[in-house]
Amino acid sequence: MSIFKSHQKWKEIDHKTQRLYDQGLSLFANHMLKDGTRAGSKQIGQFTKGFVDAVYAKLLVVEERDKDGNIIHRERRRFANAAMVACRRAWFVGHRAREKDVPAINPFSRMGLKARAPNQAARETPTATWEELVAFRRKANEMGYRSVATAALLSWEWLQREEHVFGAFEISHYRPKERPNSVKVVHPKNGEEAWWPLFDDAGETLFPELMAELDEIKSRMAAGLMFRRDHQSRRGSALVPWITQRRDLRYLRAVVKKIIRAASLRSELSFTSFRHGGFTEGADSDLTDAELRAAGRHRSSRQLPTYAKRTRKQLISGSKKRREERTKAAGLSE
Repeated sequence: MSIFKSHQKWKEIDHKTQRLYDQGLSLFANHMLKDGTRAGSKQIGQFTKGFVDAVYAKLLVVEERDKDGNIIHRERRRFANAAMVACRRAWFVGHRAREKDVPAINPFSRMGLKARAPNQAARETPTATWEELVAFRRKANEMGYRSVATAALLSWEWLQREEHVFGAFEISHYRPKERPNSVKVVHPKNGEEAWWPLFDDAGETLFPELMAELDEIKSRMAAGLMFRRDHQSRRGSALVPWITQRRDLRYLRAVVKKIIRAASLRSELSFTSFRHGGFTEGADSDLTDAELRAAGRHRSSRQLPTYAKRTRKQLISGSKKRREERTKAAGLSE
């Protein structure tokens, strides 16, 4: 644990992931064994696969008492799995940093971790509707959060995750001089990137409302991240990015929740809900698997049978189908 936290790799991890890793490492290290010692106090040579599996089995179930004093057992699979993932990463980093001290065989690897129990239903991510996106954008603009309103539409249209929208999408990615009819879309999770067409073969704009707002932003800023705080947060003449240097988006998420409450929308919605809403709109518009994968940069239809090449034609076709499906396009730019 100490080797990992003192290594450069730890500094490269965003604040949220650092916190999750820290919780996971502590959960494993502080687990009390039958001999009265902590799991983290054992010598590195004692970290066998059997030992790790035994500790994991214990971490998987927590013992609690109900209000009547009865002992109940509750599974905390996500928390236990996260601890194993953190320990696995720490071991790999430790081996590279101190090859002579940390064995190459990682006992936390290939544990066959399952996301949930066989009889446990998957937790659904709240998905926003088109009407909810329109209401969110209207209220965000009223409250002075114009950049958040535009970012929500971008996430819906281009199916982008919030860490890309606020942490990787730059002015130079949108309609650069060498490619004025395209936008560079990057997905940090899988490293995929591509140039997305902004016009069809007849020269018609595919995203008129979104492009109008992005053009306006680009007219005010020459370089850097596209989305910055536009509400009383200035350092000199430059707007402050929503994402911090430690890749933290907690402030942005708090603002999104404030907008959701002010717009009287479902409390379970989040910024991610707009991306999921875009995918749902694509499915409702009868997009093919290839068109959905092209838009979402997914390699297989399990995430969204065989990998299909992403083409400009698929992106244009998918964008048109989705737009035709909308019945309230007039509310888009409100």
